[in-house]
Amino acid sequence: MMEPMSDQPDRQPNNPVLRTRVLMGGAFLGALVAMTLSWALSWVPESPQVTAQQQEQEKSEQVAKARERAFRSPPGSCLNWTSADAGDVRKVSCDEEHLFEVVGLADLAPEHGPKAAMPDDETWRELTEEHCGQLVEDYLDGPLDPEGKLTIGVLRPDENQWADGDRALHCGLQWIGPGGGLQVLTESAKEIDQSNVWEPGTCLALVDKSVGDPVACDTQHSYEIVATVDLADEFDSYPDEDEQKEWLEPTCAELVEEYTGGKDVAALAEDGLILSWDTRSEESWEAGSTLVNCKVGATLEDRSGLAPVRGSVKEGSDDSGGRTDGDGGDGKDDSGKDGEDGKDGKDGGNDTEDDGTSGTPGTTGEAERPQDGGSAEQTGSAGDQGTGG
Repeated sequence: MMEPMSDQPDRQPNNPVLRTRVLMGGAFLGALVAMTLSWALSWVPESPQVTAQQQEQEKSEQVAKARERAFRSPPGSCLNWTSADAGDVRKVSCDEEHLFEVVGLADLAPEHGPKAAMPDDETWRELTEEHCGQLVEDYLDGPLDPEGKLTIGVLRPDENQWADGDRALHCGLQWIGPGGGLQVLTESAKEIDQSNVWEPGTCLALVDKSVGDPVACDTQHSYEIVATVDLADEFDSYPDEDEQKEWLEPTCAELVEEYTGGKDVAALAEDGLILSWDTRSEESWEAGSTLVNCKVGATLEDRSGLAPVRGSVKEGSDDSGGRTDGDGGDGKDDSGKDGEDGKDGKDGGNDTEDDGTSGTPGTTGEAERPQDGGSAEQTGSAGDQGTGG
């Protein structure tokens, strides 16, 4: 007898290894899908405010690191920056443009212990003078001209560094203009001529009837520099003020004619302008400062200071220079007498005395006034010695 046949297909015996692999693969795939969904559902883009905060934090950290590197620069290092907070300060070669040259380190720890309060501005000035003066003279291997181009400044600890116990002053040299702004240097302080002079063609701002920092000559200004003269070309030893005046009057008169393309002192006076010059003190001379500027400017009729001038007197200038105060000055004082522009030490060259701060974060310094010599008016006679310039 034949056995009945089933209509179900034959089944293979179960394979336990294959079954295990399938189960494991499914579990892994499920976990991966679950993780992907979890990440996708939980991710939220950062808000612009959070992004801005992170960027600001990163910038602050970069600024702090840059300041720290600059703060640790050894003597002989030259530093430059362009931002107002000096956040982009960097070390550069001293024959490149720079604003500060490190000359030495002073340690304040012996007098300002771990719990000492951070000094105020006036105390910083005193500490700078006390600790940095000798370091500067040692670095220069000679005296610092107190009326010269270079002044002492410091890189000092900020509040956080002071709180962490940092008591180091990095003493340095910088050039502060008569308006208080830092000026660019392109030589090492060891090589630079300290004479406080400007390049011919430079115009200096008018600030409260006195002299400010360089500005464009087509804007209102106090002086235009027309020449630089070396007193050492004429004198082997220090010449007194009268000797300087006697030599500089005709010398500057000749040089201003070259600069203007033929305008003499009388022609300048017709435009309300006067020719004046700087002089040097014996202390400056001994420090090696023998250069002086010849310059053109104007004084107010009431003798209270400088009058505004606009335009250049230089030959070929598109905008010729002249007084802009509208009072028709003719180069004479109120009495109508010529050649007394330097009377009472006021020849229009009285620069503003700086308050001792450079206005740059982390720096202080004393800005000294150079001496202004005299002036030549319509008759070409010189005025008395001035007190600034």
